[in-house]
Amino acid sequence: MPFRDVVTGRGHRTLAALLARSVARDTLPPSLIFSGQAGPDMREMAIATAQSINCLTPTGKGDERDACGVCAACTRIARGVHPDVIVVAPDDKGRVNIEQVRDVIDRSGFRPFEGRRRVVIIDEADTMLPPAQSALLKILEEPPPSTVFVLVTSRPDMLLQTVQSRCPKLRFQSARREEIDTDAREIAQEVLAQAAATDDPGRRMDAARDLLAKTGAGGRGDREQLASHLHAMAALLRDVEVLATGADVAALANADVRPDLDRLTKSFGGDRGMRAFTAVDKALTALEENANTKIVADWLVLQL
Repeated sequence: MPFRDVVTGRGHRTLAALLARSVARDTLPPSLIFSGQAGPDMREMAIATAQSINCLTPTGKGDERDACGVCAACTRIARGVHPDVIVVAPDDKGRVNIEQVRDVIDRSGFRPFEGRRRVVIIDEADTMLPPAQSALLKILEEPPPSTVFVLVTSRPDMLLQTVQSRCPKLRFQSARREEIDTDAREIAQEVLAQAAATDDPGRRMDAARDLLAKTGAGGRGDREQLASHLHAMAALLRDVEVLATGADVAALANADVRPDLDRLTKSFGGDRGMRAFTAVDKALTALEENANTKIVADWLVLQL
């Protein structure tokens, strides 16, 4: 399933563009974590990445690079029979066991049989017990140049911190307009606009106070409120990427504020927008790990 089939109507266009660009530039990290509640979408995106890497007749360039979906490599990957694309799933006990991990480590030591790079997809990676994760960590620390590991999980907090630290994380979440809180979106828009207007740290901190609107002493409700603001910001940044890349505007989650999106695109289109999106993702992860809400907000506005 090529990228174009995964993103249709699902709000993952920004992630697909990021992966496509990395494949095109040969800058894809040797290991990645796909996290979120979009289980089937994450698995399909991992397969799409494997196809994009190994397609015999890829289409497009840069953000638009994609697998053809019909060549021998693409069809074999889709059928699960390509020798260089390994999908590891939990065993009959519901776990990815250490023997499975050792097997893919051994196979990763060889050059790809026929593909450009070997891709190892570990589905439900959170089901690995610590010994299996520790075994995997050894190869993540010294990854073979011809292999890419993709860990798919809805519970990234179940992965060892040492494993998480070796793998850039891509967060999958819905960007449908009806799921975006209107007040949170207004706050997110204002914070992005303020960040675009100044590099002065003091004025950036004013934006952090806006980001903390409707929060108080740092309890669970405050954490959820800040997370709501950050999810709204992530959705806006996705839309900015859609406009910046000239993609189909039908994918916009915030089409009703198109003039505001156009203004934000002037500041956040391209690499800056991708850095901002990554910073928002890291801020959300910090909240999940019970970081102080003010510290998270202060850090984030300095990264935008």
